[in-house]
Amino acid sequence: MGFQEKLKTGSFVVTTEVGPPRGISLEKTLQEIAPLKGRVDAVNVTDLQSSCLRMSALAAALFVRDKGFEPILQMTCRDRNRLALQADLLASAALGLNNILVLTGDHPVLGDHPEAKPVFDLDAVQLMETVRLLNAGEDLGGHKLVGQAPRLFPGAVVNPGADPLEPEIIKMEKKAQAGARFFQTQAIFDVGLFEKFLAAVKHLRVPVLAGIVLLKSEKMALHLNAHVPGIHVPDRLVAQVRDARDKKATAVDISARLIRDLKGMAAGVHLMPIGWHSVLPCLLDNINS
Repeated sequence: MGFQEKLKTGSFVVTTEVGPPRGISLEKTLQEIAPLKGRVDAVNVTDLQSSCLRMSALAAALFVRDKGFEPILQMTCRDRNRLALQADLLASAALGLNNILVLTGDHPVLGDHPEAKPVFDLDAVQLMETVRLLNAGEDLGGHKLVGQAPRLFPGAVVNPGADPLEPEIIKMEKKAQAGARFFQTQAIFDVGLFEKFLAAVKHLRVPVLAGIVLLKSEKMALHLNAHVPGIHVPDRLVAQVRDARDKKATAVDISARLIRDLKGMAAGVHLMPIGWHSVLPCLLDNINS
């Protein structure tokens, strides 16, 4: 059963992500996810993540699919105008890469080419609406497409820990109204907070995959709390990673417990290993045991 089918049937979904290389060889990238074959439902392929130069996500997604994974192609508004975005959406549909994750994208000033000029011709809601129009056989200029229309399956992102939360819910509602078929969230460490968020958005009836980040260290936990809006790592977890003798085992234990608690709430989880792909098989063993 594929990613879309599992979401539609209410099965618990597990996705993860991988970043294309800073070069032309995907050997290391594909080796990172190879142990996950048959164990995750889809793999996000990031689009110039953190505004740093990488291989095209569209090209990398083809290699990921060739290795037996179902890709979710991330597409940001940062680097392309509406013509280029529509062109890439049509290309992805023609190639059978129908899962799309719509993102605004980080500003180039935050990346490794700070002198790059941002585009942001469309925002994430407008790009979602663009996907809806293309699926209906029409482009943003009001022109009919020639031949078969795409069958894109778009998703979006949401931050359940945003403070204040109301503007984030309003954006989520707009994305859902524009056609979002699923949401992936920012990292979740507070299950109670996530439960309240789900109660506030239950009227949308769109599957939500809770983001799971492996906590590598106390330094990482404190950095998330201080510098990443909407993320709160509780003090007890900060203390747990600080006192851990085996950092990887502790990270797995924390994430596995979070996932077990989330299973009755979320439609699934999105695993963000941040370089620790090798730990994911152990995590999957723990949540399935």
